[in-house]
Amino acid sequence: MKILFPTKNYSHGQKNYLNLHFRNRLGVAAGLDKNGDYVDVLDSLGFGFIELGTTTPRQQSGNEKPRVFRYIHQEAVVNRLGFNNKGVDYLVSKIKNKKYDAVIGVNIGANKESTNDQRIEDYVFCFEKVYKYCDYVTVNISSPNTPELRKLHNPDELEKIFKRINEIKTINQTDIPVFLKISPDEGEETILKIVNIYETLKINGLIVSNTSIDKDILEGCSHDGGISGKPLFKKSNQLLKKIHELDKDIFLVGVGGVFTKEDYENKITLGASLVQIYTGFIFEGPAIVKKILSR
Repeated sequence: MKILFPTKNYSHGQKNYLNLHFRNRLGVAAGLDKNGDYVDVLDSLGFGFIELGTTTPRQQSGNEKPRVFRYIHQEAVVNRLGFNNKGVDYLVSKIKNKKYDAVIGVNIGANKESTNDQRIEDYVFCFEKVYKYCDYVTVNISSPNTPELRKLHNPDELEKIFKRINEIKTINQTDIPVFLKISPDEGEETILKIVNIYETLKINGLIVSNTSIDKDILEGCSHDGGISGKPLFKKSNQLLKKIHELDKDIFLVGVGGVFTKEDYENKITLGASLVQIYTGFIFEGPAIVKKILSR
């Protein structure tokens, strides 16, 4: 039996971006609902937008367990999940006939066993499957838990992905926004190259940022994987600030270490139009939405 909760009304922060109406600027980051199983519940909590995934062309089990580690005192999580999900067809089956008040995005990735140009084809395959049933799509090249995935930050590889996606958009006469989720661990030269090709590749927004593998930000870290939560806040903010200073016209979604209303507002001050949470939701629970959005 499906239980629906009364939708919380946090609409005083309504915004229109990229021809989408956001009832507020706070969203759920990808990774919390990989398969679209909990959209009804997340929508009822009052988020302005929900990003599902990461989804891949084929179902995969992800990396070996244990693969998620909480650092309670630092309010951090280290994960090495590895894009565990039920595959893009399953996700589409969960969202294709449903209506939500929140904007719905789908985060797409490549299967672990895919290499070289097959990875490009994985993104294209997923995009073709999902674009009709969501409001925006995010290309995820920044997970640290799929070997060599972050090499796709290379402008030549990005050009391959977005050339194909833009061809599909043109053929099907759709203007669905496509975002790029980037790593906080990339060097300044790489970030500058991405900023320089942002408009040429018709990227509609950057999500800043994914998790970090920099163990220096988490005292006592004894696990490999992506670090999220409070230790990521400063590093993700530094990247957000840098990109906004390089080009104030780039549409930015800030994510990384948001636990409080002050954290949320800090991201917006640094240039984010929208803000996402993940680890804050894990530690604080559903009450975090009210804590951040209530006036």
